[in-house]
Amino acid sequence: MDLGLHDKVAVVLASSDGLGKASARSLLDEGARVAICGRDAKRLEAARLELGQGREDRILGLSVDVTDSAALVGWLELVKDRWGAVDILVTNAGGPPVGGAASVELESLALGFRLTLQSAVVAIRTVLPWMQKRRWGRIIAMTSSSVRQPIDNLVMSNTMRAGLTGYLKTLSREVAKDGVLVNSICTGMFMTDRLRELIDIRAKNSGRSADLERAALEAEIPLGRTGDPTEFGAVVAFLASEKASFLTGLALPCDGGASRHLL
Repeated sequence: MDLGLHDKVAVVLASSDGLGKASARSLLDEGARVAICGRDAKRLEAARLELGQGREDRILGLSVDVTDSAALVGWLELVKDRWGAVDILVTNAGGPPVGGAASVELESLALGFRLTLQSAVVAIRTVLPWMQKRRWGRIIAMTSSSVRQPIDNLVMSNTMRAGLTGYLKTLSREVAKDGVLVNSICTGMFMTDRLRELIDIRAKNSGRSADLERAALEAEIPLGRTGDPTEFGAVVAFLASEKASFLTGLALPCDGGASRHLL
């Protein structure tokens, strides 16, 4: 199936590893030009070299901390100057600090806001006028299954990703007339470094092994396993494509059937 992404310009935030990297790979595989970024310059360069094999002219990479709004805007403007447009924006950021609601500290709250909500809004507000001018655009946000069912000890994710989902739904109705489609993916359990970190934390708190904690998590998924990042990347590529032209305002669960909600 031709997804109509040949020579489209995509930016994927926080894409040196994990689901961001998998999303960038899928977009590249479909013929898009892709700009990636991340905080760790060494890891980012390794990702750029890996993803760019045989297609070096279609990938850009720069070390950017998405919580630095000025640097983030500058990166997006650089991509536009280099390639003439930003057609597709995939927002992403590292997981916010773990912790419960009763013990949350204001400093952690501020960090969670900058990382998870502010970074996405800043990026969207930057590229949106360019998309509106061309009357074509795709905004895809990585959120979490926590927007449907809060996850224990992840109050920052529960709060900020739910807020981002509300922002995206509101935005989708405002810009649909301009040909800009806005969707999010409610990410379930994919085997990434972030999930390994959370499993280790659960193991430390429970006194059980990490293998037992992973098995307990997988038992909650009807498919009986965690997701592979490549499976997530395929969903991003579809939502970015011409084939998804009647989908906007969607918060799509991508969790192996773990969510029990009807809507």
